[in-house]
Amino acid sequence: MTQAVKPQALKPHALKPKVKAFLEKDSETFSYVVYDQVGGHGVIIDSVLNFDYAAGRTSTELAQQQLDFVREQKLTIDWVLETHAHADHLSAAPFLRDQLNAKIGIGDQITQVQSIFREVFALEPEFNADGSQFDGLFADEQQFSVGQLQIRVLHSPGHTPADLAYLVNEQALFVGDTLFMPDVGTARCDFPGGSSQQLYQSIKRLLALPAGTEIYVCHDYPKDDRQHEYRTTVAKQKAENIHVHDGIDEQSFVAMRDKRDATLGMPRLILPAIQVNIRAGEMPPADVQGNTFLKIPINKL
Repeated sequence: MTQAVKPQALKPHALKPKVKAFLEKDSETFSYVVYDQVGGHGVIIDSVLNFDYAAGRTSTELAQQQLDFVREQKLTIDWVLETHAHADHLSAAPFLRDQLNAKIGIGDQITQVQSIFREVFALEPEFNADGSQFDGLFADEQQFSVGQLQIRVLHSPGHTPADLAYLVNEQALFVGDTLFMPDVGTARCDFPGGSSQQLYQSIKRLLALPAGTEIYVCHDYPKDDRQHEYRTTVAKQKAENIHVHDGIDEQSFVAMRDKRDATLGMPRLILPAIQVNIRAGEMPPADVQGNTFLKIPINKL
């Protein structure tokens, strides 16, 4: 049974985290290596397993780039962290864990998501919706250290019940899908267990952090031919986010978000992604011949 990660006594955090972003262009996903110094310690956040849906073929191309970077910088990676069980890409966490002797962590509310999708996919009886597939489950306001990095966990439900953000040294905030770049807006809330009201409240909590706090997004969907971007600030989000800038109240946001979500199609990779990601990135058990299959539930979503 996976144990909750125990809080640690933390030291002052003057050091600015170093961040290396990696873009997986097919799903427009940013994955991060966050570390304290060359030769030091770090974490990987929201890793991506490349997946050719048409062929049913996986590749560790992007994860290998991260692995190469980690080795070039002589880093010890303590955790491969997930902000939530993603619906638009498969996680490469098991590959990175095994290569780096790391642990896989996620929010402790992942059990809610597992319970929901265990039924949607009619998973095998042996699948337990208790988070035991992960090495660590983080609670809201959990704090732990990695080298000179001090990480505070902020539960930020709305997109899914289990979303969280990682605040590193009180300076760099990794928000997963909760917020996008200001000209793109905010996450959808129409997945099972999602809530636009909760998302608004989560965002307001995150944007109550100091104005200079850097925000790192998990996805960017550029408009007007701009290049992909991954970093913004609390101040910029409060001033410019098209969905939730200062002055937009909860009722207005909820009405906008729910109306918008009703027009959106499902993410292209949601069916393979969810059933893999609730297993901490592992594939379903193989059959007696050693073959692995993913399920396509009909008329369920």
